[in-house]
Amino acid sequence: MQIAPGVHAVHLRGALGHLVVEDELTLIDAGLPGSGDRVTGAIAGLGRATDELTRIVCTHGHPDHVGGVRELAGDRVDVFMHPADAVGLEVTFREAVRRPSRGRLFAYAARAPKRTLPVADGDILPVLGGLEVIHTPGHTPGSICLYAARDGLLFTGDALEVRRGELTFASRLFSDDIRMARASVERLAARDVQMIVLGHDAPWRDDPNGALRRLADLARRLDGG
Repeated sequence: MQIAPGVHAVHLRGALGHLVVEDELTLIDAGLPGSGDRVTGAIAGLGRATDELTRIVCTHGHPDHVGGVRELAGDRVDVFMHPADAVGLEVTFREAVRRPSRGRLFAYAARAPKRTLPVADGDILPVLGGLEVIHTPGHTPGSICLYAARDGLLFTGDALEVRRGELTFASRLFSDDIRMARASVERLAARDVQMIVLGHDAPWRDDPNGALRRLADLARRLDGG
């Protein structure tokens, strides 16, 4: 389903992926294991070939966003992830059991990609006229959002979600540090956004700039900023 020019939402196992169709193909988030066929089917449905997929960008290291990477990423596909999450995915079963935490258990379950390339805050990827990496820690240590200034698109992964019909912060249950996750929204509110592209919900188009400002203000009040 096309949600913006050249951007198609793909219903993967456990999450939404977003396929950017340009001279090269870029996938933002890869779903749970078993999602590969859905991506290749979406690519074929657009009249393109799977070998035109050249990069996968993971907004964070949870299983429902990185689990499908191994099915799609051969030597020709670059997989981008913030180092704080890439390192976390190397956790062993013994470490997850000896020092249990939600983050370690998720990391162990994620089936880490064989190889990742690091992205850092402020990096610009050659996608959608320039896709800015915004480090937004809290949901996970290496959570990132991606901002395409040309089209006003903000891809947030799970840094934001919709609950009871309202745009709100990342899930407290599934976040490493909810206070940090709320604080990270202030960085998003500084951008001019026409559409917020979410990891599990339909795109948010209702006054996205106002919604981000309201959340940033609420975060400051909740956390004493």
